[in-house]
Amino acid sequence: MKNITLLGATGSIGTQTLEVVEQHPDRFNITAISFGQNIGRGIEIIKRFRPKLVAVKNNQVKNDLLHACTLEDTRVVSGLEGLIEAAVYPESDILVNAVMGSIGLKPTLAAINTGKDIAIANKETLVTAGHIVMNKVNEKGVRLLPVDSEHSAIFQSIEGHRKQDVSRLILTASGGSFRDRSREELTGVTVEEALNHPNWSMGAKITVDSATLMNKGLEVIEAHWLFDMPYEKIDVVIHKESIVHSLVEYHDKSVIAQLGNPDMKGPIQYALSYPERLELEDVKRLNLWEAGTLHFQKVDMNRFKSLSLAYNAGQIGGSLPTVLNAANEAAVGHFLEGRIDFLEIESLVEAALEGHKVIKDPDLEAIEEADRETRRFINDRVLKS
Repeated sequence: MKNITLLGATGSIGTQTLEVVEQHPDRFNITAISFGQNIGRGIEIIKRFRPKLVAVKNNQVKNDLLHACTLEDTRVVSGLEGLIEAAVYPESDILVNAVMGSIGLKPTLAAINTGKDIAIANKETLVTAGHIVMNKVNEKGVRLLPVDSEHSAIFQSIEGHRKQDVSRLILTASGGSFRDRSREELTGVTVEEALNHPNWSMGAKITVDSATLMNKGLEVIEAHWLFDMPYEKIDVVIHKESIVHSLVEYHDKSVIAQLGNPDMKGPIQYALSYPERLELEDVKRLNLWEAGTLHFQKVDMNRFKSLSLAYNAGQIGGSLPTVLNAANEAAVGHFLEGRIDFLEIESLVEAALEGHKVIKDPDLEAIEEADRETRRFINDRVLKS
């Protein structure tokens, strides 16, 4: 039995993690969870999985939760302190970090410090502080297991091979909601259009990131840290069907890929069960004759400017990836609230990057300050315009 802390239990990855756990009640147990403010969904999860510890967004949500239901064997905590308490919960063996945003960094570091393995779906943790996280992972000897479908695919394609034989990592990208539109055709697109992803069912922020290809840019930075691979050896290719999840090229030009129908439960379960592979009943089997033709397309960096910004930020390094992530989070939030146009997201991110004085080897305090300054910069530009 593996005891699990699940951060972000009511989100897309969190919900699918719970579905995996339900399929294997003899293997997995939910010990602690966190969620933001979706009390209705939170109560359902608590009743079904009976976690011993629940962390919520703030004291108001905590009080509302305690008034909404009677929790006999469950303790409720709140805020960042509560999130960290859940992450380090002593009875949990592994942390599944499925929260959205840079708030996932401190809980991850705290869990690593206690020697827990991490199933990481919170890409911002590695984007903002990859050097700190990986140093701590190596120091504590824990496993950092990827949950993103692309990084899971690379992880699986490298298994059993020597890392020094790898010549290139190739991340696939669906292209998002506007993959067949030119830049000129993106003027005036609506939030509803941006959230209409052709292949995946995801949260709002990550769906917008998929449309700008910033999501892939963040994944490039994440892959750099997860697999210790220089940026010039990480490529991105647009693959509309999302059947090939990523590929690894070796020095002899052999390419090994991981394939499957678009469904996050596969990578989630592999991170939980690694190195075992368990049955997964409700995932559709991939029949290639049904999939038919698979399409691949080189990325136009001028069309998808966010990806270019991400590569540049990653290569310069230091505090710049923190700025990239914070600026994008803030800008996407303003787009979803209807305050800016779609194309303004990348313009704001570019302005934040250009205005930042890079700190070469930032500590956690410097990273947090860069994050705060960047969000203030974006908010000031949007709200004063």
